[in-house]
Amino acid sequence: MTKKKKTTIILFSGDYDKVMAAYIIANGAAAYDHEVTIFHTFWGLNALRKDENIHVKKGLLEKMFGKLMPRGVNKMGLSKMNFGGFGPKMIRNVMKKHNVLSLPELIEMAKDQGINLVACTMTMDLLGLQKEELLDHVEYAGVAAYLADAEDGNINLFI
Repeated sequence: MTKKKKTTIILFSGDYDKVMAAYIIANGAAAYDHEVTIFHTFWGLNALRKDENIHVKKGLLEKMFGKLMPRGVNKMGLSKMNFGGFGPKMIRNVMKKHNVLSLPELIEMAKDQGINLVACTMTMDLLGLQKEELLDHVEYAGVAAYLADAEDGNINLFI
């Protein structure tokens, strides 16, 4: 019996287009029967944030981070041609016109395919994010858990 291939992705970026690329690659790898993990760290954690404002107790610095970071994927900007927030709207319209799945749909597909969506607990502590603010199907781990996954990985990407 052949061992299942593994793909791991470190999602560091919080840019809409880069997050989209990570999820397209992850879903493609899962479709090819890879075991896939996306390790969300720093700005990539924003892809896992719920859209609504979740009231949790935070200190001043954590509240500031929470207000400055986008809440959910539909609030993310593009890495290039953001145009003051108009760029993401434009790209979503082009994607819809060409029947490309939206980023929320790609995240849902990832969940359905059993892709491990992991939030970096150290970064959550640094940015003041709490589990209640993230999507329900997320796992929580530190860098050691990611490294254990990546060590057996056939494909390891940093986005």
